[in-house]
Amino acid sequence: MIIGLIGSLEELIDQYKINVIQLIFIVFIVTIVILGSLMTLVEPHLPNSIRQSFRYGKHSFKGESDALVNHLEVPKAWFSHFYIFAFGWSMLSLYFIISTIITQKVAPELVLRFLDFMCGGRSHRQVQVDSNTALLATLLLSLQCVRRFYETNFVQIFSKRSKMNLSHYAVGYVHYFGAITSLLANTAGFVRNSKPAPFTLSNVTPLQATYILIFLFSWYQQYSSNMVLVNLRKNAKTGAVKTEDHLMPTSGWFNLISSPHMFFEMVMYYCLADLLTPIRTWKLIFIWVASNQTINALLTHQWYKANFKDYPEQRHAIIPWLL
Repeated sequence: MIIGLIGSLEELIDQYKINVIQLIFIVFIVTIVILGSLMTLVEPHLPNSIRQSFRYGKHSFKGESDALVNHLEVPKAWFSHFYIFAFGWSMLSLYFIISTIITQKVAPELVLRFLDFMCGGRSHRQVQVDSNTALLATLLLSLQCVRRFYETNFVQIFSKRSKMNLSHYAVGYVHYFGAITSLLANTAGFVRNSKPAPFTLSNVTPLQATYILIFLFSWYQQYSSNMVLVNLRKNAKTGAVKTEDHLMPTSGWFNLISSPHMFFEMVMYYCLADLLTPIRTWKLIFIWVASNQTINALLTHQWYKANFKDYPEQRHAIIPWLL
């Protein structure tokens, strides 16, 4: 019965060219744009249940809480869970693309059927990027997943009081599942009747090399910015946790913007999206990331200004000298 149901779903997806991953990110974009706009423009007029569900971390909702929403909240420290998933999922993706390039064979049938099911159907998936480009993008995203896994599980100091809505927790898993899956969906070697090319550095274009360097620069700057936040909660001499309060950062890129870690997240995803230019899903992923990070940065900026009367006026929210 289950096998028959899966077969029927595969036929439906193929017949109507349904790209499940694209649909997911379209829903994410529409949701964050609508709710984010309402939160920044007319928040006082929104029900407390929506405000409480949307806000988390330092800018979490401080008014009268909703009883139902309270039951749907989990510790913010659970952020570390979906980076464990992202670490494993990215490593599996990296394994498959490296193995197809080394063996010069198409991916296993099970992988092809999975990609057919998630990304448009057997008859409609086409090669849009070469295996060289896909390998570079997979390496970069895997590097980001590994670092975030390390930070959230071994470095970051989460407040025991900080909560987030279960929807934020679920979205984290879905984001990395979709982003990593989409790296392979339209790659040579992962589409039937296609073959990956041998990897050679000579095939890396100047533009790709530029994006790689920008990504790595942003990757390091995001790590440095995250460490500034971590060190605010530590004793400089002993390294012991001294507070779980949110304090005002005053060094590095924080002198220009309130959320440099979010800014560099946007930059990294832009580099990946442009590396994978023909893939429409990755354009949607970038729009989703940019929208999400911008809304969160604006709320964070508002919180800093409301809680620190001496907050530097020259700081912007997320884009230096602009926003």
